[in-house]
Amino acid sequence: MEELLRYDALPDWVPGKVLLASDGQNWKHVALRSYHYHGQDVVVPAMRDFMLVSYRSGVTPMQRRFDGRWTRETLGPGAASLLTRAQQAYWTWHEPIDVTHIYLSAELVTDVASEIMDCAVSNVTLNDVLRVDDPVMSHAADAIAQEARTRGLGGALYVDTVARGLIIHLLRRYASVHLHETRRSGALSPQQERRIVEFIAASLDVHLDLKVMADALGMTPCLFARQFRRSFGIPPYAFVKARRLEKARQLLATTTLPIKAVALDCGFCDQAHLTRMFAAEFGSTPAVFRESSQ
Repeated sequence: MEELLRYDALPDWVPGKVLLASDGQNWKHVALRSYHYHGQDVVVPAMRDFMLVSYRSGVTPMQRRFDGRWTRETLGPGAASLLTRAQQAYWTWHEPIDVTHIYLSAELVTDVASEIMDCAVSNVTLNDVLRVDDPVMSHAADAIAQEARTRGLGGALYVDTVARGLIIHLLRRYASVHLHETRRSGALSPQQERRIVEFIAASLDVHLDLKVMADALGMTPCLFARQFRRSFGIPPYAFVKARRLEKARQLLATTTLPIKAVALDCGFCDQAHLTRMFAAEFGSTPAVFRESSQ
């Protein structure tokens, strides 16, 4: 399969002067490039990322051939174009223009789609949109461009937040979403249930937060939490707590390990933490339980 084009290699195919770039700002799954272009007649290879084009200055007739069809529009400030990923397109225009490109990774777009649809999304395709006058898209492009210029505090988090809002808007109005095979009532599959139970059992002595568990299944935390609860009837944190307490009870009954060591082996902060949780669950302290089980 032919390798998809990275956004930073686009000038090899569409030459232009770079006016602004997010390069080196440690953004994840989002990038920005602004260009000044003269009139051109170019083929854009299939790109790795989804692309939003926001037109900043200059007005020009534009033609685009995409998926075997031609569209023609006049484009200028305030207008935007969308280009889905992994699809070649042919562009031609004659007048000089300044544009801002926002690039969104497939991983981020499918993650957001999975979260808002509460199911596993396999693929997203943006509709063929050569021209749209959409204030939400324009404002998002402006906000991301401003962050690229100013490099403010928390820039990566700010851009991620703006990009996620933009993606939700695109999914609502300009996208086709493809789902994985539907699982029962939005729950984890039997294979996923088995994997996460085994993962938790092997990891009780280390920090287990929602992201760590979701990563073990390659899912977003929000989607993982919903589907886990549908599978097991309780939230992940409650499941982990119950497994830790059950392991502690087994160790207390069958070994001579010090209670402090039992607490650490089961993922509790210290002996006092284990004692509080154990007493609340079983009605006695670990020491009293151990004595009674001898």
